[in-house]
Amino acid sequence: MFEGIEFLNKQWFWAFLVLPLAILWYIFKHKKQTAELKISSLKGFKLTNSVLPKLKHGLFILRLLALAFLITALARPQTIDVSSKTKTTRGIDIVMAIDVSASMLAKDLSPNRLEALKNVASEFIKGRPNDRIGLVEYAGESYTRTPVTSDKSIVLRSLNDIKYNTIIEGGTAIGMGLATAVNRLKDSKAKSKVIILLTDGVNNTGFIDPKIASELAMEYGIKTYTIGLGTNGMALSPVALDPRTGGFQYARVPVEIDEVLLKEIASVTGGKYFRATNNKKLEEIYNEINKLEKTDVEEFKYYNYEEKYRPLVLLAGLFLLIEFLLRNTLFRSFI
Repeated sequence: MFEGIEFLNKQWFWAFLVLPLAILWYIFKHKKQTAELKISSLKGFKLTNSVLPKLKHGLFILRLLALAFLITALARPQTIDVSSKTKTTRGIDIVMAIDVSASMLAKDLSPNRLEALKNVASEFIKGRPNDRIGLVEYAGESYTRTPVTSDKSIVLRSLNDIKYNTIIEGGTAIGMGLATAVNRLKDSKAKSKVIILLTDGVNNTGFIDPKIASELAMEYGIKTYTIGLGTNGMALSPVALDPRTGGFQYARVPVEIDEVLLKEIASVTGGKYFRATNNKKLEEIYNEINKLEKTDVEEFKYYNYEEKYRPLVLLAGLFLLIEFLLRNTLFRSFI
């Protein structure tokens, strides 16, 4: 009966304590309300089997019901229909520039650096529903895998399909990866433009200097967060192709990341440099970037209140009217 109903003045329910007191009072006063006549014999009187005297207690029940409905009405039952409308300001355009060189298959992260990155980046993308995101791949050269788009299903599918391949020239061209990402964002009208540049090595190829690319990013107002991916010390990394299986042969090699360059790129563009040495640290880095780059979303809530006390008042009035009519008609001779 009261599903979905809230009571505005719940304190009125304390008034229900009056009901048991009223019942006790009725029981106590009942004998005094009934006229008594003491006689020595009933032989001169004819007994009747009328049920009206027995039903007169119903009048008191009607009054109790009326009082209960009035108390409930005073508690102000109402239903609340809440509707909300969100307004999103111009969001953030983000390009993730991902190193896909062979060294990203190193196993110092589980199962390897590239797969660990894809897992974390996927959650990051899902947590940015109001932003547009694009993907850039780079190794010895770079290209746009996914233009900046608000369709997260496309971005997630493209991210999942990223794998090491021999089509892209080998090496690590950080400058070219950054420049391609800048080119994707330079004409954006978003309130904020962000590049997340990830690498596990040093800039050793490409025809664009990373410092030139970072100056371009600064000129277009593009903030760059840089991430150095790899453990400290030695890592089990691919070193050669196995001629029998066609797969990689692995050996422990020193991890070399040009942190000086990555810090400089982040500093020049107003971003921040991070070092991810394991899966958990990588996840924490993306969570921090997620907190640093927030899209403003306004939510408007509209409340529609519908009062439900009127039927209760009408029922209480009806019970009182019935009690009044019965008391002054049918039960007039017995009360």
